[in-house]
Amino acid sequence: MSGHIRRRGEQSWELKYEAGTDPRTGKRITKYASFKGTKREAQAELIRLMDAVRRGDYIDPSKVTVSEFLDRWDKDWAANNVSPKTRERFSQLIVHQVQPHLGNMPIQKLRAAHLNELYGRLLRTGRVGGGELSAKTATLVHPPRVQQAEIEILRENEVEAMLASLRDRNALLCTIAIVALGSGLRRGELCALRWSNIDLDNRALRVEQSLEQTQAGLRFKAPKTKHGLRTMTLPASVISELRVHWRTQNEQRLALGIGRSTPTDLVFPAWHGRPLMPNTHSREWSRTIGAIGGQRISLHALRHTHASSLIAAGVDILTVSRRLGHANPTITLGVYGHLYGNTDDRAAQAIDAMLSRNRTE
Repeated sequence: MSGHIRRRGEQSWELKYEAGTDPRTGKRITKYASFKGTKREAQAELIRLMDAVRRGDYIDPSKVTVSEFLDRWDKDWAANNVSPKTRERFSQLIVHQVQPHLGNMPIQKLRAAHLNELYGRLLRTGRVGGGELSAKTATLVHPPRVQQAEIEILRENEVEAMLASLRDRNALLCTIAIVALGSGLRRGELCALRWSNIDLDNRALRVEQSLEQTQAGLRFKAPKTKHGLRTMTLPASVISELRVHWRTQNEQRLALGIGRSTPTDLVFPAWHGRPLMPNTHSREWSRTIGAIGGQRISLHALRHTHASSLIAAGVDILTVSRRLGHANPTITLGVYGHLYGNTDDRAAQAIDAMLSRNRTE
């Protein structure tokens, strides 16, 4: 199998290569493709095309549309390399944002200018596929600048008022809120928490799974990274709340005739004992918060409040990152770094103290 490149312009090349044999005539099939870039890039593209022919998964680049390419990418790559929830989100973006505008375009003719035009058009329309469009939804070229949204953090008096109202209206949501504030767990981690993950005597909580809800249903999944699998110490007040919750849950189970809770049972199940659907949980939270007449507080704000409380108490960034289950402290700094701004004066004082000691020695 052979192939070669021929210059057509300063940054333009013609790729010529063999693409197998015609089954009807037995003659070799010669293909041509245009390429823009450096000579080395053109050579790499020629090798890629010839290798695809050898593997038997060659597709004529001159005929493949963006839609056809994305459909194949979804089935061959996304299906095996991302979680069902992530794949579902990718599919929504492809169907609602990309295919209506670029789907019929041959992928060989796709350029960065087309993507920039797409971003501008979508941002101007404001809504795509029934949902709000975010400037973060861009990756293949430099995306529109993302405006950093201010994270929700509750003040101490707001936490007290919220918990007092929740306790009177919905004791289960109150307990969930206390555990979220005391641990920083994500919604899916709270829904997947089992009694075997909690050591009440040693005040320890182990995060091992998360509950994910997709159009196909519910599934328990392991954390994305090794740092998501973590053990943390719970505050004494959270342990006290969980002990009360354990007794209440068992009283309810016995009244329903389903027996006492076992270590494998969920800490926060639905009333029938099955998993509490994350989306249902969020809707119930929003309805209840709205009913008590307080400010609009998202469930995720409890995680942010947990992190900000640790930072305000002087906890180092590595400990905060591990407790939140972030892949690395850089992620934590990206979200909460501005909360460390008040440490600069202390840094200057520390250096001044060191220099002062050196002057006196």
